[in-house]
Amino acid sequence: MRQVGKRHTVAATRVETAQVVLPGYTNSMGALFGGMVMQWIDVAAAIAAARHAGGPAVTVSMDRLHFLRPVHVQEFVIIRAEVSFAAHSSMEVEVNVLSENPWTGERATTTHAFLTFVAVDEQGRPRAVPKLETETPFEKRRFREASRRRVERLRDRQRLQASFAHPRKRHA
Repeated sequence: MRQVGKRHTVAATRVETAQVVLPGYTNSMGALFGGMVMQWIDVAAAIAAARHAGGPAVTVSMDRLHFLRPVHVQEFVIIRAEVSFAAHSSMEVEVNVLSENPWTGERATTTHAFLTFVAVDEQGRPRAVPKLETETPFEKRRFREASRRRVERLRDRQRLQASFAHPRKRHA
C-alpha cells in the first residue's frame, strides 16, 4: 500500500479502456445493454480508485449516470475514468464513455457517471486514502464541485437509511 501522507495527482489515477460491442452485448435493437456499460464503468472506476488508494477500494454508489446516445454492434467503446475527489477514506471517480465508429474513427460521448468508492484494508474495513493533488483549473473546480456532491450523497444516504429503519414511512 502507498503511504497515506503522500499526495497523488489526478493524472496518476487516469484509466482508459476499450471494448468492442459484440452481438451478445446488445438488445433486440442492436444497441449495447445499459447494464454492460455500467459494468465496464464500474471496473474502470475501481482501477482509478485503487490507483489512488494504493490498494483495494469498493463501490459505494453510482450516481448521475446518464445514457446520452446508444452504442451499436461493431462500434468501439472507450471508457475514461479518473479520481475527481478524495476525502478520508472515500473517493469520487468521474467516468466518461465514448463510442468510436470503426470505419471513420468518429467519436461521440455516450455515457457519463460519478461513482463513489471507499478504500478498504485486508479485513474489509475503511482505511485512509492520500490527499488528491489537483493541478489544473479544471481539476480544482471539479474537486470543489465534487465536495458539494459528497455532501448531497451523505444527506441522501442518511435519508435512505432512515427510511429503511422505519419502513412504514417509506410509503407516506
